[in-house]
Amino acid sequence: MDYQAILFDIDHRVATITLNRPERMNSFSDELLSEWADAIVRCQDDDEVRVVVVTGAGRAFCAGADLRATGDADVLMQEYGPGERRNSLRYSVHRVPQALEYLDKPYIAAINGAAVGAGMDMASMADIRIASDGARFGMSYVNVALIPGDGGAWLLPRLVGKQKAFELIWSGELFNAEAALEMGYVMKVVPHDALMEETMAYAQKLAAGPPVAIQLAKQLIKRSENLSFVEGLNAAQHAMTIVQSTEDAKEGPAAFREKRSPNFTGH
Repeated sequence: MDYQAILFDIDHRVATITLNRPERMNSFSDELLSEWADAIVRCQDDDEVRVVVVTGAGRAFCAGADLRATGDADVLMQEYGPGERRNSLRYSVHRVPQALEYLDKPYIAAINGAAVGAGMDMASMADIRIASDGARFGMSYVNVALIPGDGGAWLLPRLVGKQKAFELIWSGELFNAEAALEMGYVMKVVPHDALMEETMAYAQKLAAGPPVAIQLAKQLIKRSENLSFVEGLNAAQHAMTIVQSTEDAKEGPAAFREKRSPNFTGH
């Protein structure tokens, strides 16, 4: 696929997806959603990619739905009933989280500006969030009489707790990067001009690690949300059997003994 609404780059095993509709604050279009999902699948399928970073061009990370746009989506809402609308999200904005369900590589959001509504939901899907000190956040659905349609009601309580999720979703109020850090929504806040440098440094550190172990650890963390503790222990045993059979599991201890940096190949 040739990308028009996103920029895509791979450098030293780190893929960067840049949402590229700055004139619309990187709000959704069918083209952007399709390309974003395609890039995620491409990253999963490419063994040379070990870490994925997503960010936005211009002054926003993602403003979610384009409320100024008109067209098929508005016609669908106004003229058709629930039966016709039942798959409207599944085949549009849900393409991105559906693609992410199969991405077992680290997925980092470098939040450069506003992440509101479904744009905040998209940020919530990342494994790690690093924010510019100029970033702004808001679950703004309620301001237009809607509910979180892109997984926010599932994601947010797991990140900040149920009570805080109620507050953010019911109020729809904007909050800044420092508040996001205080509630544990983002991992780190950095000066705006240093955002990509800091994010890429972190991504490169992960990319130098043992990819099989990192990917299986991500799978364990995600699966644990639906497992009992004993089931989690059994899943860990199965994953450990796999990682212990890799060449990287030999390389790590060897590098430690020889006092050198390990060279993890993913084998």
